[in-house]
Amino acid sequence: MTALSVRLPESLHAQLKQLARQEGVSINQLITLAVAEKVSALKTEDYFRERAAHADREAFLAILDKAPDGPPLPGDELP
Repeated sequence: MTALSVRLPESLHAQLKQLARQEGVSINQLITLAVAEKVSALKTEDYFRERAAHADREAFLAILDKAPDGPPLPGDELP
């Protein structure tokens, strides 16, 4: 593990303390989870952006053309 010193406004620190208490975890655990979530979200965005760069729009449309026209299956209806 690596130690990291972070300066936070007192109001944010107070909210962080309260959330950690509510979640039943330490402030360090809450910060670790929050950073992990953010890293995951950013990496996922990069992954999809990279995939999209190699996408073949014509192939995608050809696949969509094979989809049958008809009403949605039960449970797939729009609200």
